[in-house]
Amino acid sequence: MPSLTTQEIAKLLTPFLPAPPEGLPEKLALYLELLLKWNARTNLTAIRTPAEIVTRHFGESLFTAQILPPTQTLLDYGTGAGFPGLPIALLRPDIKVTLAESQNKKVSFLREAVRTLNIPVEIWAKRVEDMPPAQRYDTVTLRAVDAMVPAIQGAEPRAKNDLVILTSQSGAKEIPTLPSFAPAQTTPMPQSEDRIIVTFKRTGSEQPTAGSQ
Repeated sequence: MPSLTTQEIAKLLTPFLPAPPEGLPEKLALYLELLLKWNARTNLTAIRTPAEIVTRHFGESLFTAQILPPTQTLLDYGTGAGFPGLPIALLRPDIKVTLAESQNKKVSFLREAVRTLNIPVEIWAKRVEDMPPAQRYDTVTLRAVDAMVPAIQGAEPRAKNDLVILTSQSGAKEIPTLPSFAPAQTTPMPQSEDRIIVTFKRTGSEQPTAGSQ
């Protein structure tokens, strides 16, 4: 399957990132080539056309990177093929990003992607629940999780300040009540009537112990 030029990638990203910084389209072209190569032999993403990968995966992740609350550390919970964490790391080198993924094939892909892109991203190749209790992050992101309630229950105690969920209008209805967070702020995703970003900000000074219910 033919890939895309850096100019084509930049054009597709315009609704999400009107002016990509220098070098970003080149990095994304490498990421796209690697993803297409791996996806031909192992199921990393159901989206298989290069243009749709750029808009749905790269574009939505890069848009999210621009609306993040002030963040120094970020955990991408159940990152899969690296979304939104890897594009966030590419656009926001000021953020220390950790990708959490427990499936071995996806972990192998992520390690090769991090090497290929030459970015200082950490990979947690186990369940997030197995992290040390004190290991927490300014922001935790979730996208396209299979089981919303248990995923949020696992992610919530890891978020010092913010929980950012990339989902759909129907998916947002499955988000459980989060007593430790202020009411959600919702941002519509470009080029979609359904996909949204839901952001929760932790309230008060008390912080939970990771793993607590």
